[in-house]
Amino acid sequence: MADYIIDCKDKRFGRIASEIAVILQGKKNPGWEPRLAGDDRVIVKNVKQLSFSGNKASQKIYYSHTTQIGHLKKRKLKDVLEKHGSQYVLKKAVLNMLPKNKLRAKRIRRLIFE
Repeated sequence: MADYIIDCKDKRFGRIASEIAVILQGKKNPGWEPRLAGDDRVIVKNVKQLSFSGNKASQKIYYSHTTQIGHLKKRKLKDVLEKHGSQYVLKKAVLNMLPKNKLRAKRIRRLIFE
């Protein structure tokens, strides 16, 4: 079991998220097996200083739907950052990068924010 400490200061959002997803899957270990959740933890620091490329804050849109007709909800990244914070945005990005299987919940629990 290893602890990876990632400092987000002045680093790009997508690159950090994909690096965290690879570590949480255990693919950095030489004995990686897809059927195992892995045991590496990721500790993320300075999440508030995470940077976004280009006009992503005003152009990226998060969609959610309530499954009722006409209830598609759109929220821009800047609105989500104001309401939930950068930890929520990064955790949601990493969660969507992980495989959608039974190990997903175990893996995301090993993501720790400081």
